[in-house]
Amino acid sequence: MDSIKIKLLTRMDTDELFVFEKENKEYFKSIGLARADSYYQYDSFAQIIKELVCEQDKGLIYMYLVINKDNNIVGRVNLTDIIQEPLRKSELGYRIGEIYQGKGYATASVKLVLREAEQNHKLHRIEAGTSPYNIGSQIVLIKNGFQFVGRYNQYIFQGDKWIDSLLFEKVID
Repeated sequence: MDSIKIKLLTRMDTDELFVFEKENKEYFKSIGLARADSYYQYDSFAQIIKELVCEQDKGLIYMYLVINKDNNIVGRVNLTDIIQEPLRKSELGYRIGEIYQGKGYATASVKLVLREAEQNHKLHRIEAGTSPYNIGSQIVLIKNGFQFVGRYNQYIFQGDKWIDSLLFEKVID
């Protein structure tokens, strides 16, 4: 795998991220990470990015782009639903573009964002959920020290049915 870095989302990333999201629209949909059609309309997308950056500036979320050695966006890794004192926790989410799958980008980007969570955001617990069928995502979490802690039944409405979610957590010491 190429070396990667992560960087916080800025409004200046809107155009490049829009291209990445459009290129991966069908792939993300096929793995259960679909977005509303309005997400793929530029004006709507730009407004979403503006709002995300504002939330980020308030410390409510941290949205990172995963960048390869050629300075291309290969994915995203996010810390959302942040609760500071007394819990200091957040939820982890990530998505890697189709052509970059199976090359270690997800594992490496999660490792990098965990370092940011500890050193810069002073978080103590990171939680993550995944479909029982998404074995690759479960492997990424386990490789990064996450523990399986439970299951929500019929948690996410995907396509035309409810599916379960497996819950993982990592405590940062």
